[in-house]
Amino acid sequence: MQFAAFTKSFQDLSIDEVCGVFKKLGLDGLDLTVRPGGHIAPERVDIELPRAVQAAEQQGLKILFLTTAITDANPRAEQLIATASRLGIDRIKLGYYRYRPLGSLAGQMDEVRRRLRSVVKLAARYAVRPCIHIHSGAFIPSHGTLLYELVRDFSPKEIGAYVDSLHMVKEGGGEGWRQGLDLLAPWIAMSSIKNFQWFTTHRDKVGQQRWQTKVVPVADGIAPMPDFIAALKKLGFDGILSLHSEYKGHGSWRDLDTKACIAQTAKDLSFVRSLV
Repeated sequence: MQFAAFTKSFQDLSIDEVCGVFKKLGLDGLDLTVRPGGHIAPERVDIELPRAVQAAEQQGLKILFLTTAITDANPRAEQLIATASRLGIDRIKLGYYRYRPLGSLAGQMDEVRRRLRSVVKLAARYAVRPCIHIHSGAFIPSHGTLLYELVRDFSPKEIGAYVDSLHMVKEGGGEGWRQGLDLLAPWIAMSSIKNFQWFTTHRDKVGQQRWQTKVVPVADGIAPMPDFIAALKKLGFDGILSLHSEYKGHGSWRDLDTKACIAQTAKDLSFVRSLV
């Protein structure tokens, strides 16, 4: 397996600086944000992505994949995909499809399939595999079974599943996450590595206690990381593991600065390597 880190939490550093930090951590490469608000703005991909690849290569690293906001085939998406292909980047993470109000999921799934077909057709022209991330909450797909329903009619060479230890366990806490991995096995192209705990918030107007999740260090959360990694290995996965290190802001159990975030990423990497 190859280890990357998601650059979202390190966007206050230049890509050159990120590459230096990741090299010292012992990572294999970057999960680079190329989307609005990311390390590289999509409209500048043809200029800045070659520089990022060169910066990574100078440190002995690779851009292992790109995290994008692509949800449809259009000229901007084609520019990004074509540039990635030219630079030897063979997979990208797609953007998100939102779940709308209750009672319309079946129709929404048909719509997402239609949109995915156009992206798959575009990406195939450049030998780039688009990968769909599982994200809990009001997203399609929010769990592994939904993603299976989206990809089952595509070849694993055409489209990839981007599985996620936090989101899959949050939506399928007992065995749902494992069943999702089981169904998706042929399509799994990469996995994010992160963990969470539940925290109380407030009581609503009828007295119900409300809860929310926060990201915590990988070894400290509810997702059973030894079991999750063991399941990936048993299913034959030997691809990219991306440490998400989302330890900044209100979504984290503690709001870390960049230095502390780097230190926690080093601890997470050591723990996950012990499981692989």
